[in-house]
Amino acid sequence: MIIMASKCSKLVVTLVFLSLVYKSSAIYCYYCNSANNSACLDLNEMNDETRARIIPVVDCATSVMQPVAGDFFCRKIIQTIYNSRRENEVRVTRGCGWIRSDKPCYRADNSDHLETVCQCFHDHCNSGEMVSSETAVVLFLFFSGVLYLYR
Repeated sequence: MIIMASKCSKLVVTLVFLSLVYKSSAIYCYYCNSANNSACLDLNEMNDETRARIIPVVDCATSVMQPVAGDFFCRKIIQTIYNSRRENEVRVTRGCGWIRSDKPCYRADNSDHLETVCQCFHDHCNSGEMVSSETAVVLFLFFSGVLYLYR
């Protein structure tokens, strides 16, 4: 009886461990396009409850069509579309990515649009501007120095 309980507990521990491994590999990203959902332009302008009702969140592992598989991440694309007859249009697209860049953000300048693409690697990270901790420290030190000199 003790041997059977031991085998059962090992099985339960193994199943729990495997479920944690699967869960940790999933990433959840905001999924929207401002061309058909204007709320996608700036997700930080709304509270969490409103955002949850208006902006879908997807599990990249299950929402990206197969045979694309791999190490998914969240992506945010900001496009400025040049129009010769009216004002330029800004579009924001948020979703999943699967081909990584060497840089967290990069720009592409084409004849008809300017594109900034940013990638990030934790749940819901494609909601807004990304400021690295190093940048925040440098800005803090800079403004502290300015305030110190002009007090």
